[in-house]
Amino acid sequence: MLNLSNVVSQLQAQRKQVQSELSRLDAAISALRGSDTSNGPGTIRVASSRPRRTLSAAGRRAISLAQKERWAKRAANVEAGTTKPKRTMSAGARRKIAAAQRARWAAWKAKRKRAA
Repeated sequence: MLNLSNVVSQLQAQRKQVQSELSRLDAAISALRGSDTSNGPGTIRVASSRPRRTLSAAGRRAISLAQKERWAKRAANVEAGTTKPKRTMSAGARRKIAAAQRARWAAWKAKRKRAA
């Protein structure tokens, strides 16, 4: 009986040690995760070595004007009719694709039927 009580005390000591190690691991994980949940739960926030860069109002305006210019150029192409024609698929090509898809489904269903 003395041997059994000795084993129980050793197991309890080992249990305490594992619990303290688990609490240290939990603390490390929570420190790595941080409190930043803007990117979703469980995201890791890494400290940047450089400061965040900001864009001046003039820079934002220049980007905005350039984008508006691109939109205007695209709209002018649409009005002039110089856009690329929409690509269409021939009836034969559609039939080939449909036949291949039917064959894939038939193979899948046959495999499933054999497994059952």
